[in-house]
Amino acid sequence: MAKVDNNTLTKDYKKWVYNLKEKFQRAQIKASIKVNSTLLEFYWELGKDIVNQQKNIDWGSGFLKQLSKDLTNEFPEAKGFSERNLKFIRQWYLFYESIGEKGKQVVSQIPWGQNIAIIQKCNSIEEGLFYVNNTIKYGWSRSVLLLQMKSNLYNREGKAITNFDEQLPAIESDLAKQILKDPYNFEFLTLSKNFKEQELEKGLIAHTEKFLLELGSGFAFVGRQYKLTVRENNFYLDLIFYHLELRCFVVIDLKIGEFKPEYVGKMNFYCNVVDDLLRKEGDAPTIGMILCQSKDKIFVEYTLKNVDTPIGVSEYKIGETLPENIKSALPTIEEIEAELMEAIDEK
Repeated sequence: MAKVDNNTLTKDYKKWVYNLKEKFQRAQIKASIKVNSTLLEFYWELGKDIVNQQKNIDWGSGFLKQLSKDLTNEFPEAKGFSERNLKFIRQWYLFYESIGEKGKQVVSQIPWGQNIAIIQKCNSIEEGLFYVNNTIKYGWSRSVLLLQMKSNLYNREGKAITNFDEQLPAIESDLAKQILKDPYNFEFLTLSKNFKEQELEKGLIAHTEKFLLELGSGFAFVGRQYKLTVRENNFYLDLIFYHLELRCFVVIDLKIGEFKPEYVGKMNFYCNVVDDLLRKEGDAPTIGMILCQSKDKIFVEYTLKNVDTPIGVSEYKIGETLPENIKSALPTIEEIEAELMEAIDEK
């Protein structure tokens, strides 16, 4: 491998920088029409050129620093040629290099900031493309993307134990499995150590935006403690949603502790009643979701076997719990409301 002094600019190097100048100028013209994808296509070619140049000639450790200086001199108004960003461009290209042009077309559809976040957090191309495709599909901002990666969505989505393969058509089954996670991340909740189901339910509704983000795209909130009446008997569903893509109702039953087989019988009843009373023509069968703190996979699989209603079972995780003595010292919502009313009456 030929070696060149870092301070010596060879004719080949000058020619390469000149070609980069022409490429970037062409990219700037196209950018007026399609800013992000065109710029990232240029970044892809730049990353490829950097890798190839470093393979063929030992430019030394000062190579990217020198390149940054030269490109910045040529394009003083451009912000993408810092040494740090050139390192990101090289890293980004190397991350997706094995899938070539196909990869370039996909990753060029999301902003550069999201691309950098993904290659820094992901361990494989498969994981990276998972977050790229979801960012494209759902229009995730960088903050939402970081939150989803922090919660390890890649390893949670579609992992719930279900009977969807047996009870739903193939296409619907695949989509339905994708909307379920295991475990669900409710770390935005801080409850007492011995919290009750009602506290969990209230907490999720109090943080509706974060709860819906964790559930995923397509969930429309229908009600909490939703009343269903069967032969003059009232039953109350913890939470009920309508999924806009699946076109069906989704009933969620929140449970404290470990999964018990009898939970499935109760959910089967709820879903059948919803199908009878709420389901409209064109709606798909109602789906049941049982969320527990823990579960035994074998128990769940045996319980779901031969159950006609599509049901999934997942775990959920919450934030660190408050000690009981601290919790007891905190005012309740009702106490705060009462104090406010007293203050108003005194005026």
